[in-house]
Amino acid sequence: MRIGAHVRNDTHPLETAERLGIDVMQMFVSDPQSWKKPDPHPQQGAIRESPIDVVVHSAYVINVASLNNRLRMPSRKAVEQQAAAAADLGAFGLVVHGGHLRAGEDLAAGIDNWRKLFTRQEDKGGFAVPILIENTAGGEGAIARQLETIARLWDAVGDQGAGFCLDTCHAWAGGEDLMGIVERVLAITGRIDLVHLNNSRDEFDSARDRHANLEDGTIDPDLLVDVAQAAGAPIILETPAEGLASDVAYLADALA
Repeated sequence: MRIGAHVRNDTHPLETAERLGIDVMQMFVSDPQSWKKPDPHPQQGAIRESPIDVVVHSAYVINVASLNNRLRMPSRKAVEQQAAAAADLGAFGLVVHGGHLRAGEDLAAGIDNWRKLFTRQEDKGGFAVPILIENTAGGEGAIARQLETIARLWDAVGDQGAGFCLDTCHAWAGGEDLMGIVERVLAITGRIDLVHLNNSRDEFDSARDRHANLEDGTIDPDLLVDVAQAAGAPIILETPAEGLASDVAYLADALA
Protein backbone atom coordinates (compact mmCIF):
# COMPACT_ATOMS: atom_id res chain seq x y z
CA MET A 1 0.00 0.00 0.00
CA ARG A 2 1.33 3.43 -0.97
CA ILE A 3 1.46 5.89 1.92
CA GLY A 4 1.84 9.58 1.21
CA ALA A 5 1.22 13.10 2.39
CA HIS A 6 0.33 16.55 1.19
CA VAL A 7 3.64 18.40 0.89
CA ARG A 8 3.37 22.04 1.78
CA ASN A 9 6.72 23.20 0.38
CA ASP A 10 5.59 24.26 -3.09
CA THR A 11 9.05 25.02 -4.47
CA HIS A 12 10.85 21.90 -3.18
CA PRO A 13 8.17 19.21 -2.73
CA LEU A 14 10.50 16.34 -3.59
CA GLU A 15 12.85 17.18 -0.74
CA THR A 16 9.94 17.18 1.68
CA ALA A 17 8.62 13.89 0.32
CA GLU A 18 12.04 12.24 0.50
CA ARG A 19 12.56 13.45 4.06
CA LEU A 20 9.21 11.94 5.06
CA GLY A 21 10.01 8.68 3.28
CA ILE A 22 6.66 8.58 1.50
CA ASP A 23 5.60 6.73 -1.66
CA VAL A 24 3.20 9.34 -3.03
CA MET A 25 2.92 13.09 -2.58
CA GLN A 26 0.03 15.47 -3.04
CA MET A 27 0.74 19.06 -4.02
CA PHE A 28 -0.81 22.21 -5.41
CA VAL A 29 0.17 23.57 -8.81
CA SER A 30 -0.98 27.11 -7.98
CA ASP A 31 -1.99 29.27 -5.03
CA PRO A 32 -5.02 27.38 -3.62
CA GLN A 33 -6.83 30.67 -3.04
CA SER A 34 -6.19 32.07 -6.52
CA TRP A 35 -7.54 31.72 -10.05
CA LYS A 36 -4.10 32.25 -11.55
CA LYS A 37 -3.10 29.82 -14.31
CA PRO A 38 -0.36 27.47 -13.04
CA ASP A 39 3.20 28.21 -14.10
CA PRO A 40 5.54 25.32 -14.96
CA HIS A 41 6.93 23.92 -11.71
CA PRO A 42 10.67 24.54 -11.23
CA GLN A 43 11.15 20.85 -10.32
CA GLN A 44 8.89 19.53 -13.09
CA GLY A 45 11.50 17.26 -14.68
CA ALA A 46 12.71 15.85 -11.39
CA ILE A 47 9.16 15.23 -10.19
CA ARG A 48 8.30 13.34 -13.38
CA GLU A 49 11.43 11.19 -13.08
CA SER A 50 11.07 10.50 -9.36
CA PRO A 51 9.79 7.09 -8.17
CA ILE A 52 7.47 9.02 -5.83
CA ASP A 53 3.96 9.10 -7.32
CA VAL A 54 2.15 12.44 -7.57
CA VAL A 55 -1.44 13.60 -7.23
CA VAL A 56 -2.48 17.24 -7.44
CA HIS A 57 -5.07 18.98 -5.28
CA SER A 58 -6.99 21.69 -7.11
CA ALA A 59 -7.42 25.23 -5.81
CA TYR A 60 -9.97 25.72 -3.04
CA VAL A 61 -11.72 28.54 -4.92
CA ILE A 62 -13.07 26.11 -7.52
CA ASN A 63 -16.80 25.40 -7.33
CA VAL A 64 -17.91 23.50 -10.43
CA ALA A 65 -21.45 23.04 -9.09
CA SER A 66 -22.17 26.74 -8.59
CA LEU A 67 -25.20 28.27 -10.32
CA ASN A 68 -23.37 31.61 -10.41
CA ASN A 69 -21.81 32.03 -13.87
CA ARG A 70 -19.09 34.28 -12.45
CA LEU A 71 -17.91 31.40 -10.24
CA ARG A 72 -18.78 28.33 -12.30
CA MET A 73 -17.16 29.44 -15.57
CA PRO A 74 -13.73 30.29 -14.10
CA SER A 75 -13.99 27.05 -12.10
CA ARG A 76 -14.34 25.02 -15.28
CA LYS A 77 -11.36 26.80 -16.81
CA ALA A 78 -9.27 26.31 -13.67
CA VAL A 79 -10.01 22.57 -13.59
CA GLU A 80 -8.85 22.26 -17.20
CA GLN A 81 -5.68 24.30 -16.58
CA GLN A 82 -4.77 22.54 -13.34
CA ALA A 83 -5.39 19.10 -14.87
CA ALA A 84 -2.96 20.04 -17.66
CA ALA A 85 -0.39 21.19 -15.09
CA ALA A 86 -0.89 17.94 -13.18
CA ALA A 87 -0.21 15.97 -16.36
CA ASP A 88 3.01 17.92 -16.86
CA LEU A 89 4.14 16.58 -13.48
CA GLY A 90 3.16 13.01 -14.33
CA ALA A 91 0.35 13.06 -11.74
CA PHE A 92 -2.24 10.29 -11.66
CA GLY A 93 -5.14 12.63 -10.92
CA LEU A 94 -6.51 16.02 -9.90
CA VAL A 95 -8.57 16.15 -6.70
CA VAL A 96 -11.54 18.54 -6.89
CA HIS A 97 -13.98 19.25 -4.06
CA GLY A 98 -17.63 18.52 -4.75
CA GLY A 99 -18.59 22.16 -4.37
CA HIS A 100 -21.73 23.71 -2.93
CA LEU A 101 -24.85 25.71 -3.67
CA ARG A 102 -26.37 28.70 -1.95
CA ALA A 103 -29.50 28.45 0.20
CA GLY A 104 -32.58 27.66 -1.84
CA GLU A 105 -30.74 26.65 -5.00
CA ASP A 106 -31.66 23.46 -6.85
CA LEU A 107 -29.41 20.49 -6.10
CA ALA A 108 -30.27 18.90 -9.44
CA ALA A 109 -28.97 21.98 -11.26
CA GLY A 110 -25.70 21.85 -9.33
CA ILE A 111 -25.25 18.18 -10.15
CA ASP A 112 -26.01 18.90 -13.79
CA ASN A 113 -23.22 21.49 -13.78
CA TRP A 114 -20.84 18.69 -12.84
CA ARG A 115 -22.14 16.65 -15.77
CA LYS A 116 -21.57 19.60 -18.09
CA LEU A 117 -17.98 19.93 -16.88
CA PHE A 118 -17.20 16.52 -18.36
CA THR A 119 -19.39 16.70 -21.47
CA ARG A 120 -18.00 20.09 -22.49
CA GLN A 121 -14.45 18.83 -22.03
CA GLU A 122 -15.14 15.86 -24.31
CA ASP A 123 -15.05 18.24 -27.28
CA LYS A 124 -11.46 19.08 -26.31
CA GLY A 125 -10.36 15.47 -25.94
CA GLY A 126 -11.10 15.15 -22.22
CA PHE A 127 -9.05 16.15 -19.21
CA ALA A 128 -5.30 15.62 -19.17
CA VAL A 129 -5.57 13.54 -15.96
CA PRO A 130 -8.54 11.89 -14.21
CA ILE A 131 -10.69 14.19 -12.08
CA LEU A 132 -11.07 12.75 -8.56
CA ILE A 133 -14.15 14.18 -6.85
CA GLU A 134 -13.69 14.55 -3.08
CA ASN A 135 -16.43 14.34 -0.48
CA THR A 136 -16.76 17.46 1.66
CA ALA A 137 -17.66 18.17 5.26
CA GLY A 138 -20.02 21.06 5.71
CA GLY A 139 -22.74 23.29 4.40
CA GLU A 140 -26.38 22.47 3.72
CA GLY A 141 -25.79 23.03 0.01
CA ALA A 142 -22.74 20.76 -0.19
CA ILE A 143 -22.83 18.58 -3.30
CA ALA A 144 -20.70 15.75 -1.89
CA ARG A 145 -21.28 15.77 1.86
CA GLN A 146 -23.63 12.80 2.26
CA LEU A 147 -23.60 9.50 0.42
CA GLU A 148 -27.16 9.90 -0.85
CA THR A 149 -26.12 13.10 -2.63
CA ILE A 150 -22.92 11.52 -3.90
CA ALA A 151 -25.12 8.77 -5.37
CA ARG A 152 -27.11 11.36 -7.31
CA LEU A 153 -23.88 12.98 -8.46
CA TRP A 154 -22.50 9.63 -9.59
CA ASP A 155 -25.62 8.93 -11.63
CA ALA A 156 -24.65 12.04 -13.62
CA VAL A 157 -20.86 11.66 -13.91
CA GLY A 158 -19.96 8.08 -13.05
CA ASP A 159 -19.84 6.97 -16.68
CA GLN A 160 -17.70 9.94 -17.75
CA GLY A 161 -14.44 8.82 -16.16
CA ALA A 162 -14.80 10.58 -12.82
CA GLY A 163 -12.76 9.14 -9.96
CA PHE A 164 -13.42 9.40 -6.24
CA CYS A 165 -11.35 10.62 -3.30
CA LEU A 166 -12.59 9.62 0.15
CA ASP A 167 -11.67 12.01 2.98
CA THR A 168 -12.21 10.47 6.42
CA CYS A 169 -12.38 13.77 8.32
CA HIS A 170 -14.92 15.12 5.84
CA ALA A 171 -17.06 12.00 6.06
CA TRP A 172 -16.98 12.04 9.87
CA ALA A 173 -17.75 15.76 10.08
CA GLY A 174 -20.45 15.30 7.44
CA GLY A 175 -22.28 12.74 9.55
CA GLU A 176 -21.22 9.54 7.80
CA ASP A 177 -20.25 6.60 10.03
CA LEU A 178 -16.74 5.44 9.11
CA MET A 179 -17.55 1.86 10.03
CA GLY A 180 -18.19 0.25 6.66
CA ILE A 181 -17.76 3.54 4.77
CA VAL A 182 -15.55 1.94 2.12
CA GLU A 183 -18.14 -0.68 1.23
CA ARG A 184 -20.92 1.92 1.08
CA VAL A 185 -18.89 4.23 -1.15
CA LEU A 186 -17.91 1.38 -3.47
CA ALA A 187 -21.56 0.39 -3.78
CA ILE A 188 -22.20 3.89 -5.18
CA THR A 189 -19.09 4.74 -7.17
CA GLY A 190 -17.55 1.35 -7.86
CA ARG A 191 -14.15 2.88 -7.08
CA ILE A 192 -12.00 4.70 -4.57
CA ASP A 193 -8.95 6.14 -6.29
CA LEU A 194 -7.44 7.96 -3.30
CA VAL A 195 -7.96 8.23 0.45
CA HIS A 196 -7.32 11.41 2.43
CA LEU A 197 -6.71 9.80 5.80
CA ASN A 198 -7.27 12.53 8.39
CA ASN A 199 -8.48 12.59 11.96
CA SER A 200 -10.89 15.32 13.05
CA ARG A 201 -10.55 18.00 15.71
CA ASP A 202 -14.34 18.16 15.99
CA GLU A 203 -17.14 15.79 16.88
CA PHE A 204 -19.15 13.57 14.57
CA ASP A 205 -21.59 15.44 12.28
CA SER A 206 -20.09 18.80 13.27
CA ALA A 207 -19.89 19.99 9.63
CA ARG A 208 -16.46 21.44 10.51
CA ASP A 209 -13.46 20.61 8.34
CA ARG A 210 -10.56 20.77 10.80
CA HIS A 211 -7.99 17.99 10.48
CA ALA A 212 -6.11 16.44 13.39
CA ASN A 213 -3.13 14.10 13.53
CA LEU A 214 -4.00 10.42 13.42
CA GLU A 215 -3.76 9.78 17.16
CA ASP A 216 -4.97 13.19 18.36
CA GLY A 217 -8.52 13.65 17.06
CA THR A 218 -12.05 12.49 17.83
CA ILE A 219 -11.89 9.50 15.46
CA ASP A 220 -10.54 6.20 16.80
CA PRO A 221 -7.16 5.73 15.05
CA ASP A 222 -7.88 2.01 14.66
CA LEU A 223 -10.95 2.92 12.62
CA LEU A 224 -8.82 5.08 10.34
CA VAL A 225 -6.42 2.18 9.81
CA ASP A 226 -9.40 -0.05 8.99
CA VAL A 227 -10.53 2.43 6.32
CA ALA A 228 -7.05 2.53 4.80
CA GLN A 229 -6.85 -1.25 4.67
CA ALA A 230 -10.33 -1.70 3.22
CA ALA A 231 -9.93 0.94 0.52
CA GLY A 232 -6.74 -0.52 -0.93
CA ALA A 233 -6.00 2.84 -2.56
CA PRO A 234 -3.09 5.27 -2.22
CA ILE A 235 -3.21 7.13 1.11
CA ILE A 236 -2.57 10.84 1.51
CA LEU A 237 -2.21 12.33 4.99
CA GLU A 238 -3.34 15.96 5.22
CA THR A 239 -2.71 16.16 8.95
CA PRO A 240 -1.06 19.08 10.80
CA ALA A 241 2.58 19.56 9.81
CA GLU A 242 4.03 19.27 13.32
CA GLY A 243 2.87 15.66 13.62
CA LEU A 244 2.99 14.59 9.99
CA ALA A 245 6.20 12.55 10.19
CA SER A 246 4.85 10.70 13.23
CA ASP A 247 1.60 10.02 11.34
CA VAL A 248 3.52 8.51 8.42
CA ALA A 249 5.46 6.25 10.78
CA TYR A 250 2.32 5.28 12.74
CA LEU A 251 0.41 4.33 9.61
CA ALA A 252 3.29 2.42 8.06
CA ASP A 253 3.65 0.38 11.24
CA ALA A 254 -0.11 -0.22 11.51
CA LEU A 255 -0.35 -1.43 7.92
CA ALA A 256 2.81 -3.55 7.99
